[in-house]
Amino acid sequence: MNDKKNYGFTTTVLHNDRRKNIEHGSLHKPVHNSVAFGYNDARQLASVFQGREPGFRYGRQGNPTISALEDKVTRMEGGVATLCFATGMGAIGAVFQALLRAGDHVVSSSFLFGNTNSLWQTVAGQGVGVDFVDATDVRHVEAALKPETRIVFVETIANPRTQVADLARIGKLCQQRGILYVVDNTMTTPYLFRPKDVGAGLVVNSLTKSIGGHGNALGGALTDTGAYDWNNYPNIAANYKRNPPAQWGMAQLRAKALRDFGASLGPEAAHHIAVGAETLALRMERTCANAMALAQMLEADDRVAAVHYPGLPSHPQHAVSSELFRSYGSLFSFELKDGIDCFDYLGRLDIAVSASNLGDTRTLVIPVAHTIFFEMGAERRASMGIAESLIRVSVGIEETDDLVADFRNALDA
Repeated sequence: MNDKKNYGFTTTVLHNDRRKNIEHGSLHKPVHNSVAFGYNDARQLASVFQGREPGFRYGRQGNPTISALEDKVTRMEGGVATLCFATGMGAIGAVFQALLRAGDHVVSSSFLFGNTNSLWQTVAGQGVGVDFVDATDVRHVEAALKPETRIVFVETIANPRTQVADLARIGKLCQQRGILYVVDNTMTTPYLFRPKDVGAGLVVNSLTKSIGGHGNALGGALTDTGAYDWNNYPNIAANYKRNPPAQWGMAQLRAKALRDFGASLGPEAAHHIAVGAETLALRMERTCANAMALAQMLEADDRVAAVHYPGLPSHPQHAVSSELFRSYGSLFSFELKDGIDCFDYLGRLDIAVSASNLGDTRTLVIPVAHTIFFEMGAERRASMGIAESLIRVSVGIEETDDLVADFRNALDA
């Protein structure tokens, strides 16, 4: 495949493995299960370990199957390099493990996936300062910055209340201050949005979700977009500065988060995710259209108290979402009016499945306050705008009419 041609998103993802030689003419990169990699010349082995030439050292730090997936994600994000991890949380945890030290400071959006919120609470207990702010307005981020601020962390569309960060303005602020801007792109995916376009230096993707897309493999990724000058980052160890500055971040992340911490993706999971990624654009077109139809139907029903979806004109960040994203995503949440029990409602759904994953081919629903956000308590949930009746919907690829009828019938019942 001609590497110089600028093909479209799906064509690039579908044929990316063929940009390099694949064993025996296989169309997919084969699954390499070997943990160790042997060299006939011990000098070459030493050269690989020292980073003087490419090659594989040990399965914890990568193998050919995982490397092929990393290259695929890099092209999807328009970046320069990617590291894959066992889960999306492994990718986020890698940022803390490899790049932060006691005394450093992080500014994070307060509108976060529950496990990410829990992780930052853990980080705060280990000597790193963390301030949570309303990232829908860059002024809140700017007010929280300190001389020791190393990272600003946001999600594109927050899970589950769908607040949209002031992505472009925060990116400009971070560039002006020389701060590493880390954006979790899981809810939008590289098909709907590229954080590189707003100055993000590192991009997080939970590969478990829409990129893998079929609920059959866990995985996560960190992509270096090339937008951040690692000369500005004070925590790079001297031994990683033997590489060109553009490689410093990835070199330290690979060593500190994969070699030392061991949150490694397995080759079988990497293969499942790589195959799933081939249809990302097709699935996102369908799931986004389904999400819009469901959100519009529910918003028009007087038994529904509120619908939170960036595609609706009523959403506070609808205008900025329209400017930034190709579409508005496949996740929304809604609240039922008093007197309608959310558990009874969910029990009447026939197609939608009560489950905690998202970005699946199937439509999944969950009562947020009673499950994935239960541990944080009522006060913290209220500060995040999470009502006790809030239902999160991860919309699948089912026929639109079937889904709309299912959600309406559950109300009628």
